[in-house]
Amino acid sequence: MSNEKISVVINTLNSEQYLERVLRSVTPFDEIVICDMGSQDATLALAAQYHCYVVTHPPTGFVEPARNFAIQSATHPWVLVVDSDELVQPNLVTYLRAHVAKEHPEEGVRIPRKNYFKGRWMRSDYPDYTCRFFRKDAVDWPPYVHRQPKITGTLLTIDRKRTDLAFIHLINPSITARLKKLEAYTNWELEKRANESAGFAKLIFAPWFRFVKSYILKGGFREGRAGYIHAKLDATYKFVTLAKMWEARTTLSESPDLTMFSENKNDKSASQE
Repeated sequence: MSNEKISVVINTLNSEQYLERVLRSVTPFDEIVICDMGSQDATLALAAQYHCYVVTHPPTGFVEPARNFAIQSATHPWVLVVDSDELVQPNLVTYLRAHVAKEHPEEGVRIPRKNYFKGRWMRSDYPDYTCRFFRKDAVDWPPYVHRQPKITGTLLTIDRKRTDLAFIHLINPSITARLKKLEAYTNWELEKRANESAGFAKLIFAPWFRFVKSYILKGGFREGRAGYIHAKLDATYKFVTLAKMWEARTTLSESPDLTMFSENKNDKSASQE
Protein backbone atom coordinates (compact mmCIF):
# COMPACT_ATOMS: atom_id res chain seq x y z
CA MET A 1 0.00 0.00 0.00
CA SER A 2 1.32 3.40 -0.96
CA ASN A 3 0.42 4.94 2.41
CA GLU A 4 2.52 2.47 4.43
CA LYS A 5 5.16 4.32 6.40
CA ILE A 6 8.79 3.55 7.13
CA SER A 7 10.60 3.68 10.46
CA VAL A 8 14.37 3.97 10.71
CA VAL A 9 15.91 2.07 13.63
CA ILE A 10 19.40 2.90 14.93
CA ASN A 11 21.15 1.19 17.84
CA THR A 12 23.57 3.50 19.65
CA LEU A 13 26.28 3.40 22.29
CA ASN A 14 28.44 6.53 22.57
CA SER A 15 27.80 7.13 18.87
CA GLU A 16 28.23 10.89 18.61
CA GLN A 17 31.13 10.74 16.12
CA TYR A 18 28.99 10.15 13.02
CA LEU A 19 25.46 10.26 14.40
CA GLU A 20 24.50 13.76 13.29
CA ARG A 21 25.47 12.97 9.69
CA VAL A 22 23.52 9.71 9.90
CA LEU A 23 20.42 11.43 11.29
CA ARG A 24 20.51 14.08 8.58
CA SER A 25 20.57 11.35 5.95
CA VAL A 26 17.46 9.60 7.32
CA THR A 27 15.24 12.58 8.11
CA PRO A 28 13.11 12.02 4.96
CA PHE A 29 11.64 8.87 6.54
CA ASP A 30 8.54 8.86 8.74
CA GLU A 31 10.11 7.98 12.09
CA ILE A 32 13.57 7.63 13.62
CA VAL A 33 13.88 5.22 16.53
CA ILE A 34 17.04 5.39 18.63
CA CYS A 35 17.67 2.29 20.75
CA ASP A 36 20.34 3.48 23.15
CA MET A 37 22.43 1.04 25.14
CA GLY A 38 23.98 3.32 27.78
CA SER A 39 25.56 6.29 25.99
CA GLN A 40 27.51 8.79 28.10
CA ASP A 41 28.42 11.20 25.29
CA ALA A 42 26.24 13.53 23.18
CA THR A 43 24.27 10.72 21.53
CA LEU A 44 21.01 11.37 23.36
CA ALA A 45 21.29 15.13 22.92
CA LEU A 46 21.60 14.60 19.16
CA ALA A 47 18.61 12.25 19.24
CA ALA A 48 16.56 14.94 20.96
CA GLN A 49 17.74 17.57 18.48
CA TYR A 50 16.44 15.45 15.59
CA HIS A 51 13.18 14.57 17.40
CA CYS A 52 13.90 10.85 17.54
CA TYR A 53 11.81 8.36 19.45
CA VAL A 54 14.23 7.00 22.08
CA VAL A 55 14.06 3.61 23.78
CA THR A 56 16.73 2.02 25.96
CA HIS A 57 18.19 -1.47 26.18
CA PRO A 58 20.81 -2.81 28.61
CA PRO A 59 24.34 -3.04 27.15
CA THR A 60 24.98 -6.40 25.48
CA GLY A 61 28.59 -6.06 24.29
CA PHE A 62 27.52 -6.12 20.64
CA VAL A 63 24.38 -5.00 18.86
CA GLU A 64 22.66 -8.17 17.62
CA PRO A 65 21.02 -9.21 20.95
CA ALA A 66 19.21 -5.86 20.97
CA ARG A 67 18.10 -5.86 17.32
CA ASN A 68 14.68 -7.46 17.79
CA PHE A 69 13.81 -5.16 20.69
CA ALA A 70 14.81 -2.09 18.68
CA ILE A 71 12.89 -3.22 15.58
CA GLN A 72 9.72 -4.02 17.48
CA SER A 73 9.89 -0.57 19.11
CA ALA A 74 9.16 1.00 15.72
CA THR A 75 5.57 2.12 15.17
CA HIS A 76 5.38 1.72 11.38
CA PRO A 77 5.00 -1.52 9.36
CA TRP A 78 8.26 -1.17 7.40
CA VAL A 79 11.66 -0.85 9.08
CA LEU A 80 15.06 0.27 7.79
CA VAL A 81 17.89 -0.68 10.16
CA VAL A 82 20.83 1.72 9.96
CA ASP A 83 24.04 1.52 11.98
CA SER A 84 25.24 4.64 13.73
CA ASP A 85 28.13 4.96 11.25
CA GLU A 86 26.12 4.45 8.04
CA LEU A 87 24.70 7.09 5.71
CA VAL A 88 21.61 6.59 3.57
CA GLN A 89 21.88 8.05 0.09
CA PRO A 90 18.90 10.08 -1.24
CA ASN A 91 18.28 7.62 -4.08
CA LEU A 92 17.87 4.80 -1.56
CA VAL A 93 15.14 6.79 0.20
CA THR A 94 13.30 7.14 -3.12
CA TYR A 95 13.85 3.46 -3.95
CA LEU A 96 12.43 2.21 -0.65
CA ARG A 97 9.42 4.52 -0.91
CA ALA A 98 8.72 3.03 -4.34
CA HIS A 99 9.18 -0.48 -2.96
CA VAL A 100 6.48 -0.19 -0.29
CA ALA A 101 4.15 1.38 -2.87
CA LYS A 102 4.24 -1.79 -5.01
CA GLU A 103 1.13 -3.96 -5.06
CA HIS A 104 3.02 -6.99 -3.73
CA PRO A 105 6.37 -5.84 -2.32
CA GLU A 106 8.95 -8.39 -1.24
CA GLU A 107 9.12 -8.74 2.54
CA GLY A 108 12.84 -7.98 2.70
CA VAL A 109 15.46 -6.07 0.72
CA ARG A 110 19.21 -6.77 0.65
CA ILE A 111 21.14 -3.52 0.33
CA PRO A 112 24.81 -3.20 -0.77
CA ARG A 113 27.30 -1.31 1.38
CA LYS A 114 30.28 0.81 0.43
CA ASN A 115 32.78 0.28 3.26
CA TYR A 116 35.37 3.01 3.86
CA PHE A 117 38.79 2.61 5.47
CA LYS A 118 41.14 5.55 6.07
CA GLY A 119 38.81 7.70 3.99
CA ARG A 120 38.87 5.41 0.93
CA TRP A 121 36.08 3.27 -0.46
CA MET A 122 37.25 -0.35 -0.25
CA ARG A 123 35.92 -1.67 -3.56
CA SER A 124 37.32 -5.08 -2.64
CA ASP A 125 34.57 -5.30 0.03
CA TYR A 126 31.76 -4.26 -2.28
CA PRO A 127 28.84 -5.04 -2.43
CA ASP A 128 28.91 -6.45 1.16
CA TYR A 129 25.16 -7.12 1.06
CA THR A 130 23.12 -6.79 4.22
CA CYS A 131 19.39 -7.31 4.75
CA ARG A 132 18.28 -4.14 6.49
CA PHE A 133 14.84 -3.32 5.09
CA PHE A 134 11.79 -5.47 5.83
CA ARG A 135 8.30 -5.71 7.19
CA LYS A 136 8.42 -5.46 10.96
CA ASP A 137 6.20 -8.51 11.39
CA ALA A 138 8.35 -10.68 9.07
CA VAL A 139 11.74 -10.48 10.79
CA ASP A 140 13.64 -12.34 13.49
CA TRP A 141 17.25 -11.35 14.20
CA PRO A 142 19.51 -14.04 15.73
CA PRO A 143 21.47 -12.77 18.79
CA TYR A 144 24.92 -13.61 17.39
CA VAL A 145 27.57 -11.28 16.05
CA HIS A 146 27.57 -10.68 12.28
CA ARG A 147 24.36 -12.65 11.73
CA GLN A 148 21.75 -11.60 9.19
CA PRO A 149 18.04 -11.45 10.02
CA LYS A 150 15.66 -14.27 9.15
CA ILE A 151 12.86 -13.05 6.90
CA THR A 152 9.50 -14.77 6.52
CA GLY A 153 8.72 -14.21 2.86
CA THR A 154 10.68 -13.25 -0.23
CA LEU A 155 13.88 -11.25 -0.51
CA LEU A 156 14.83 -8.68 -3.13
CA THR A 157 18.52 -7.97 -3.77
CA ILE A 158 19.45 -4.55 -5.13
CA ASP A 159 21.68 -4.77 -8.22
CA ARG A 160 25.32 -4.27 -7.24
CA LYS A 161 25.65 -1.80 -10.11
CA ARG A 162 23.34 0.58 -8.28
CA THR A 163 26.07 2.11 -6.15
CA ASP A 164 23.79 5.13 -5.73
CA LEU A 165 21.56 2.94 -3.54
CA ALA A 166 24.32 1.57 -1.30
CA PHE A 167 24.84 2.43 2.35
CA ILE A 168 27.89 4.61 2.93
CA HIS A 169 29.66 2.80 5.77
CA LEU A 170 32.06 5.15 7.55
CA ILE A 171 33.87 2.27 9.22
CA ASN A 172 37.24 2.10 11.00
CA PRO A 173 38.60 5.64 10.96
CA SER A 174 41.95 4.39 12.29
CA ILE A 175 44.01 1.21 12.52
CA THR A 176 43.77 1.40 16.32
CA ALA A 177 39.97 1.37 16.11
CA ARG A 178 40.11 -1.57 13.71
CA LEU A 179 42.32 -3.57 16.10
CA LYS A 180 40.04 -2.85 19.05
CA LYS A 181 37.11 -4.17 17.04
CA LEU A 182 39.15 -7.19 16.01
CA GLU A 183 39.79 -8.16 19.63
CA ALA A 184 36.15 -7.78 20.66
CA TYR A 185 34.54 -9.31 17.58
CA THR A 186 36.80 -12.37 17.48
CA ASN A 187 35.75 -13.13 21.06
CA TRP A 188 32.09 -12.90 20.05
CA GLU A 189 32.71 -15.15 17.04
CA LEU A 190 33.44 -18.07 19.39
CA GLU A 191 29.83 -18.60 20.41
CA LYS A 192 28.61 -18.46 16.81
CA ARG A 193 31.28 -20.95 15.66
CA ALA A 194 31.10 -23.32 18.61
CA ASN A 195 30.45 -26.32 16.36
CA GLU A 196 33.05 -25.49 13.70
CA SER A 197 36.50 -27.06 13.44
CA ALA A 198 39.79 -25.17 13.55
CA GLY A 199 42.33 -27.66 12.26
CA PHE A 200 46.01 -26.89 11.73
CA ALA A 201 45.69 -26.73 7.93
CA LYS A 202 42.81 -24.30 8.25
CA LEU A 203 44.84 -22.19 10.65
CA ILE A 204 47.62 -21.96 8.07
CA PHE A 205 45.73 -21.57 4.82
CA ALA A 206 42.42 -19.85 5.63
CA PRO A 207 44.01 -16.49 6.63
CA TRP A 208 46.31 -16.66 3.60
CA PHE A 209 43.34 -17.24 1.29
CA ARG A 210 41.42 -14.40 2.97
CA PHE A 211 44.28 -12.05 2.13
CA VAL A 212 44.55 -13.28 -1.47
CA LYS A 213 40.80 -12.96 -1.94
CA SER A 214 40.68 -9.41 -0.56
CA TYR A 215 43.88 -8.02 -2.05
CA ILE A 216 44.15 -9.82 -5.39
CA LEU A 217 40.91 -11.54 -6.43
CA LYS A 218 38.65 -8.68 -5.33
CA GLY A 219 41.06 -5.94 -6.39
CA GLY A 220 42.21 -4.49 -3.09
CA PHE A 221 45.55 -3.72 -4.71
CA ARG A 222 43.80 -0.91 -6.60
CA GLU A 223 43.33 0.95 -3.32
CA GLY A 224 47.07 1.43 -2.77
CA ARG A 225 48.58 1.14 0.68
CA ALA A 226 45.18 1.39 2.39
CA GLY A 227 43.98 -1.61 0.37
CA TYR A 228 47.01 -3.66 1.39
CA ILE A 229 46.61 -2.82 5.09
CA HIS A 230 42.89 -3.53 4.90
CA ALA A 231 43.52 -6.97 3.36
CA LYS A 232 46.18 -7.83 5.96
CA LEU A 233 43.85 -6.83 8.79
CA ASP A 234 41.10 -8.91 7.21
CA ALA A 235 43.42 -11.93 7.17
CA THR A 236 44.48 -11.22 10.75
CA TYR A 237 40.84 -11.27 11.82
CA LYS A 238 40.48 -14.73 10.31
CA PHE A 239 43.71 -15.97 11.94
CA VAL A 240 42.83 -14.66 15.40
CA THR A 241 39.31 -16.13 15.17
CA LEU A 242 40.69 -19.58 14.31
CA ALA A 243 43.41 -19.33 16.96
CA LYS A 244 40.84 -18.51 19.62
CA MET A 245 38.64 -21.38 18.42
CA TRP A 246 41.60 -23.74 18.85
CA GLU A 247 42.39 -22.28 22.26
CA ALA A 248 38.79 -22.75 23.40
CA ARG A 249 39.04 -26.44 22.54
CA THR A 250 42.34 -26.97 24.32
CA THR A 251 41.77 -29.29 27.29
CA LEU A 252 43.47 -29.32 30.65
CA SER A 253 45.09 -32.63 29.71
CA GLU A 254 47.20 -30.73 27.20
CA SER A 255 48.70 -28.63 29.99
CA PRO A 256 52.11 -29.66 31.34
CA ASP A 257 52.21 -31.93 34.38
CA LEU A 258 53.40 -29.69 37.22
CA THR A 259 53.13 -32.24 40.02
CA MET A 260 56.86 -32.93 39.87
CA PHE A 261 57.56 -29.35 40.90
CA SER A 262 55.23 -29.52 43.87
CA GLU A 263 56.78 -32.85 44.88
CA ASN A 264 60.30 -31.39 44.71
CA LYS A 265 59.16 -28.51 46.85
CA ASN A 266 57.76 -30.89 49.46
CA ASP A 267 60.97 -32.96 49.44
CA LYS A 268 63.03 -29.84 49.95
CA SER A 269 60.84 -28.77 52.85
CA ALA A 270 61.11 -32.22 54.41
CA SER A 271 64.90 -32.21 54.15
CA GLN A 272 65.06 -28.93 55.96
CA GLU A 273 63.05 -30.16 58.91
